[in-house]
Amino acid sequence: MNTPISGLRILPAEIETGLGREAGAGPGFADTLHSALQEVDRLQGEANRETGGVLAGGTTDVHGAMIAVEKADLAFQLMLEVRNKIVQAYQEVSRLQF
Repeated sequence: MNTPISGLRILPAEIETGLGREAGAGPGFADTLHSALQEVDRLQGEANRETGGVLAGGTTDVHGAMIAVEKADLAFQLMLEVRNKIVQAYQEVSRLQF
């Protein structure tokens, strides 16, 4: 139940452009985004299961359900900010004149 959110860290040092990458060089930018989205989806599913269990009366761990909901919310907010930065960067690049 205590799953780290460390898989969601997307730091500039961890992002590669894919240009000049070798076959075993590690995940690229798209792979990192995809795995982060999968982690957000997993956390949201876990939050749904926890809250469903509380609402159905199967478990009385309200604190665990609230923690799962907050983890999912925080992960979603992070991905939303990453998306906003990507869109902002795309718009800035599209305004460049060559």
